Amino acid sequence: MGSISDAAPGVAGLLDLSGQAAVVTGAGRGIGAAIARRFAEAGAAVGVHYRTSRQGAGEVVAAIEESGGSAAALAADLTDGDSVERMFAEAVDVLGRLDVLVNNAGIYPLSPLIEMPESEWDTVIDANLKSVHLCTQSAARVMIEQGNGGAIVNIASVAAFDGQIGQASYSASKGGVVGMTLPIARDLSAVGIRVNTVAPGLIDTPIYGEGEASEAFKENLQKGVLFPKRLGDPEQLASMVLECVTNSYMNAESIRVDGGIRMPPK
Repeated sequence: MGSISDAAPGVAGLLDLSGQAAVVTGAGRGIGAAIARRFAEAGAAVGVHYRTSRQGAGEVVAAIEESGGSAAALAADLTDGDSVERMFAEAVDVLGRLDVLVNNAGIYPLSPLIEMPESEWDTVIDANLKSVHLCTQSAARVMIEQGNGGAIVNIASVAAFDGQIGQASYSASKGGVVGMTLPIARDLSAVGIRVNTVAPGLIDTPIYGEGEASEAFKENLQKGVLFPKRLGDPEQLASMVLECVTNSYMNAESIRVDGGIRMPPK
């Protein structure tokens, strides 16, 4: 079983994660589910995290297992350190090891600055930023104990760079994720753990709903995308996350996957 912390260029099967184990947070639907499926296709055993509703995570696990892969649903409140520690202990028990963490879970509120209650700010920062710290810390401890290095990929947002009106708390949380990438990568370099961040733009997920109104809304959104002039597919984002894991020279980077969009003020 090889380590994903470093590999010689040109190695055959570089995208092969057979024998590796990954935990993907917030993987019950949308981007997280696409990442979990992509990792399973590459041969990894996958921990599919959820917070409260097991249904979505269970469906992702079932789909992976039906395709011949290995997966398990993992419950945790990622804003609580003890809950996070228990999740990674369970992940090692059911998956056998831990080589990859994808910090995908998060929330997306919209509130004008003047109207935003203090409680909402705290909730967003905890869900989108504190959770990344807690999961990274706990996963790194496991990887260090195993002694084979590892890879961590955070999912931020282009809002970290182009925050719109009403996104103050969200942009701050995602900007924090981008800002912590380099120092954490520096911190963990001594133990062979790489850290990268992927910042998606407008990705076509269930968050936009369904039906004619939803399609019209998405049609308007994609006008700002340079090329290709459409919303991104979750699978395209998942492909970039997999690249950050399997390309052993990728480290300490924050990468936009957005079709060239630069978000307008609103």
